[in-house]
Amino acid sequence: MSYLLTTLTKKKEIDTVIRDTIDKVLVLRFGRATDSLCLQLDDILAKTAPVLSKFATVALVDIDSPDVQVYVKYFDITLIPSTVFFFNAHHMKMDSGTADHTKWVGAFHEKQDFVDVVEAIFRGAMKGKLIVNCPLPQERIPKYQLLYKDV
Repeated sequence: MSYLLTTLTKKKEIDTVIRDTIDKVLVLRFGRATDSLCLQLDDILAKTAPVLSKFATVALVDIDSPDVQVYVKYFDITLIPSTVFFFNAHHMKMDSGTADHTKWVGAFHEKQDFVDVVEAIFRGAMKGKLIVNCPLPQERIPKYQLLYKDV
């Protein structure tokens, strides 16, 4: 399903889409087109993109591209798929009860889960917030452990 969504492979493309997406939530999925969990998430993103088109834009970022490694390191993309949200060029964070508020790690269980998260981020951003609470129940949030190196 990744062929239905815009795929970004260069840093300049990512910079442009972040800068030029105004009054919409920008959803960037960092991952690989060959990973099964990324394909599951891509299917959900592709099916919901038309529904969310009035207040969200969805794009995919190929983490294997050498040009985007700046963003992979900046957002600490170690587990894929990882989804990062922006609004008017501001990085939107979400408190989902995990240790990392900067991104969503893993796939969404259902299309409605993704719609709820994007809607919560949009509503919070319209109120001027940079961090919002996750609207999903704890059992629908993927669990993972962060391993810190040399801490």
